[in-house]
Amino acid sequence: MNWDVNKIREDFPLLSRKVYDRPLIYFDNAATTQKPLAVIKALDEYYMFQNSNIHRGVHYLSQQATTAYEEAREDITSFINADSSREIIFTRGTTESINLIASSFGKKFVGEGDEVIISSLEHHSNIVPWQMLCDDRKAILRVIPLRDNLELDIDAFRELLNKKTKIVAITHVSNAIGVINPLKEIIKIAHEYDVPVAVDGAQAIPHMLVDVRDLDCDFYSFSAHKMYGPMGIGVMYGKEKYLEAMPPYQGGGEMIKSVSFEKTTYNELPFKFEAGTPNVGDVLGFRVAVSYLESLGRERIAEYEKELYGYAVNSLLSVDGLQIIGGGDKKTGVISFLLDKIHPYDAGTIIDRFGIAVRTGHHCAQPLMDLCEIPGTVRVSLAFYNTRQEIDELMKVLYKVKEMFA
Repeated sequence: MNWDVNKIREDFPLLSRKVYDRPLIYFDNAATTQKPLAVIKALDEYYMFQNSNIHRGVHYLSQQATTAYEEAREDITSFINADSSREIIFTRGTTESINLIASSFGKKFVGEGDEVIISSLEHHSNIVPWQMLCDDRKAILRVIPLRDNLELDIDAFRELLNKKTKIVAITHVSNAIGVINPLKEIIKIAHEYDVPVAVDGAQAIPHMLVDVRDLDCDFYSFSAHKMYGPMGIGVMYGKEKYLEAMPPYQGGGEMIKSVSFEKTTYNELPFKFEAGTPNVGDVLGFRVAVSYLESLGRERIAEYEKELYGYAVNSLLSVDGLQIIGGGDKKTGVISFLLDKIHPYDAGTIIDRFGIAVRTGHHCAQPLMDLCEIPGTVRVSLAFYNTRQEIDELMKVLYKVKEMFA
């Protein structure tokens, strides 16, 4: 395909630096992506020329910042094809979004003896908030098991659903092993029982088109820093019918309409869920990241990454003693592997000394690693600025790791 990766890499200043006197090869994109210069400049320009609090100011700077902030909300509404900007809630990221849903939805809809369903593939951020909710409400947490290839057992999921089920919380793409869940099928099955579905989309949205109306999900959470934007900002999309019914997550600031010592009236959507001073600068940086992705073309990004992913998998499978964790062909972005009997931490430490950034450990998916009876993996996570040449360099280093531990 016509994809000038070297030209694209020029947009990312950090990719040109050296580590241990070697050119940096950055394969830790599932943890955070690098930021294009346009995003970095947007942050600088806001604090240099536009810095002001929003919504409550009548002066020029406040009006200018408010307009830019709400235009960013509109752009993100279009980016995921939501019905309305009222359904776009700015949070600090996916983790806060999930906590918001668990706390607020749980307070309204989950009671003693009710059930919440998650899966065995979840990140800790999509496990712990639901555990906390179930402990608080005396509800029951159910877990969808996996098949031998580490894909969800959909038949078992059907059997878990019942009239006590109040919500299903599921990842779109596993951050640990890259499995893509059959989300539309899961949502369709859950809706047959009138059960809403909350999706952790942090690892999906950098790699594929996400259309929340087409999916028909009830909630969808994601973070800017996984999609080439700033850290500390993200979105919780929720269908308006649920957001209207749910109580506020936090109190103070923009989430109020009027306050007296006798009674507080809450603000309308989306402000009901955005207490305190907004993270205006990072929202504007987020907007530029979305614009940048749109300019490259998300379908073209997905096509290039699919080719690169296939090349990486085939290359890694040529190494004797290397085991990729998780089978099946419904995967993207992430390749988790073990090399011979070498502990992933030891392998990762050596790989790092050659200037290659990979992630090692349980990847905040400890229950999944326990299920696989492994201590963790070496994780290579790809982005559209990675190259075949970088994968070839990783291969050379893996053979050196094998030699060192032979």
